[in-house]
Amino acid sequence: MTTAKNNKTNTLDFIEKLLKLSADQAGGVEVEWLPLGDMGELVRGSGLPKTDFTESGIPAIHYGQIYTYYGLFTHTTKSYVSAKTANKLKKVNFGDVVITNTSENLEDVGTPLVYLGENQAVTGGHATILKPSEGLLGKFFAYYTQTRTFFKDKKKFAKGTKVIDVSAKDLAKILIPIPCPDNPEKSLAIQAEIVRILDAFTAMTAELTAELNMRKKQYNYYRDQLLSFAEGEVEWKTLGEIAENLDSKRKPITSGLREAGEIPYYGASGIVDYVKDYIFEGDYLLVSEDGANLLARNTPIAFSISGRTWVNNHAHVLKFETYAERKYVEYYLNSIDLTPYISGAAQPKLNKKNLESINIPNPVSKEKERIVAILDKFDTLTTSLQEGLPREIELRQKQYEYYRDLLLSFPKTNADEAA
Repeated sequence: MTTAKNNKTNTLDFIEKLLKLSADQAGGVEVEWLPLGDMGELVRGSGLPKTDFTESGIPAIHYGQIYTYYGLFTHTTKSYVSAKTANKLKKVNFGDVVITNTSENLEDVGTPLVYLGENQAVTGGHATILKPSEGLLGKFFAYYTQTRTFFKDKKKFAKGTKVIDVSAKDLAKILIPIPCPDNPEKSLAIQAEIVRILDAFTAMTAELTAELNMRKKQYNYYRDQLLSFAEGEVEWKTLGEIAENLDSKRKPITSGLREAGEIPYYGASGIVDYVKDYIFEGDYLLVSEDGANLLARNTPIAFSISGRTWVNNHAHVLKFETYAERKYVEYYLNSIDLTPYISGAAQPKLNKKNLESINIPNPVSKEKERIVAILDKFDTLTTSLQEGLPREIELRQKQYEYYRDLLLSFPKTNADEAA
């Protein structure tokens, strides 16, 4: 325990030394804000529609993949192009940083990807390649782009409304904090140490995320096994025979007429607002009645609610006699394909008649309790924000963001602000 505390103290002491910016302070680190264009060559890409992608060939980085597929750095690419196509595109070498120039969201503009692959890659339009000079580490710059200061700076140069763009020319003007600029060796050592600390936090989060994904696969496997029954093994009943439907008690309220409060106001996919009054009190199962999620299944279409609540007419309200009954049906509905019960393509809908006609395997109460107990444990591990892996990941992410901001939030002088 003492060793762990000492290690933490040493780390914090080191971070504090990095943050001492005045040269006359003991162990201080002098920082100069320099234009990104002074710290490397910026090359704007062109071309590369997704139709050029091939099964194999030359590694290729499409700008849209940078903020949807990759993290801050990668050793491999998601896509490839032919050698003929690659000859027309800008080249990305080991250590180069590919930066997005365009997106519908300002948050995504300026997203970096440090390329660490062994083979040369290529990129296309709406992306800029930063080829760092000897005084800048690509990963140091990539982590810096995550800070509030960088966000504010890129916002100054952003152009457009529906589609937002920050050009390579404007990226070159953004100021970057460079520690000990007059001592390149020391500067790179400090950058490398900051990167090492942040890499450690990133690695911890990545490990937890990989563990979470594995547990989700394990959960899906056991759920499917537990909810699959051989012919004649159990009786089957329709959902209408198992649950009491309370749809008639629902009351939709348009947003302009809702009186703000603390009572959750539920729609097809969860809480959409909070209101002052309630129409339900107790434990119920909500099932999406309409919406694209009925087909997409990006979020569960069946979910439990408890306490005082208000439900609009976009979610069916089902009442069960016991906790095990309710949770069993919830798990089962979220595990099966409901397409045969859904009407409409442009506006998918699961109406009351079709909902109540869904066949549900109906084992004895003790078996339902056993199944629910097992699946509850997996559900807590994979979805709980209070005690499961998602909670642990959230805490690690906050810890990473705290130290990232601590290490990379250098103050600017008035001259820097005016630049």
